[in-house]
Amino acid sequence: GEDSRSFHVSIQGTPPSITSAGEIPIITAVAGGQLLLECPEGTEPHPNIEWHREGSLLQEDARRQVLAQGRFLQLRAVAAADGGEYSCRATSSPGATSPRVRVRVHG
Repeated sequence: GEDSRSFHVSIQGTPPSITSAGEIPIITAVAGGQLLLECPEGTEPHPNIEWHREGSLLQEDARRQVLAQGRFLQLRAVAAADGGEYSCRATSSPGATSPRVRVRVHG
């Protein structure tokens, strides 16, 4: 069987470059820019979705906001510390696999 998921990314300013390491897409963001990650969960309507960075639950703050019940994660003023592996998971399906994306920050 085959399983594929896609992440849609929008960065204001310099367009990102997307490569892949194995099955995890890699998104290269520019420091100081804005990054929007979309969770490709296929469930409709979208249940509450949690975002994790490097395996830890992501806490929202002035620069990191979860939008549309978790469908999107917006990072503002991207910094080197924002790099790492991000994953999203529907809270209603705890056993489900989490789509992942790796973010690298340049600049």
